[in-house]
Amino acid sequence: MNILYQIAPNLETRGEELLECTVQTIQMVVVSALFAFVIGVVLGVLLIVTKKGGLMECTPLYRVLDKGIDIVRSIPFIILMFLLIPVSRAIVGTSLGVAGAYVPLICGTVPFFGRQVETAIAEVDSGLIEASESMGFTPVEIIFGVYLRESIPSITRVSMITLVNLVGLTAMAGAVGAGGLGDFAIRYGYQQYEYDLLWITVIIILLIVSVIQLVGNIIIRRTRH
Repeated sequence: MNILYQIAPNLETRGEELLECTVQTIQMVVVSALFAFVIGVVLGVLLIVTKKGGLMECTPLYRVLDKGIDIVRSIPFIILMFLLIPVSRAIVGTSLGVAGAYVPLICGTVPFFGRQVETAIAEVDSGLIEASESMGFTPVEIIFGVYLRESIPSITRVSMITLVNLVGLTAMAGAVGAGGLGDFAIRYGYQQYEYDLLWITVIIILLIVSVIQLVGNIIIRRTRH
């Protein structure tokens, strides 16, 4: 520990706050990811089954979802955060801190993840779908038994990519008052020129990303046919 303090002298006085900010970042990632995963999977499935030639073809719904995703994805996240301030206040009662970051983080992640899920499901062999239909499977049975089951490795891969992207969004959210490692790095590493803390923050973020990639790769290897 003494060696660590020699390398990063400011850590001795900021250590507890750094730990708190790390927990805040993990909390933002986990909570936002859970909601984004559920909503994104539903959105991706809807895009697949409602498009022309899909199991439950509904062109008007598909067009609304498709255009809605494109519009939200085109808005820079920093602008989206400010646009969603009234929504955050209405849902969680605040637009500041960790709680205030949930709504923009989820809204910023769902369109990207939903599109990725759509692509992952589209890779399922069409022959399996045709065989399932000929056997009398209902659309719901095909969705859960074929589409989602066969695309687990692909969905895991895009989930891993989305989580890494979400870690970056939490850092950006921290820069505008959401707390977490982004806020810590800006306040001390940038504004107060404590560059040792800036580098430690970067290392912690890299460790979080590495854990996400490790777990994701394990799941992919175990679920790949």
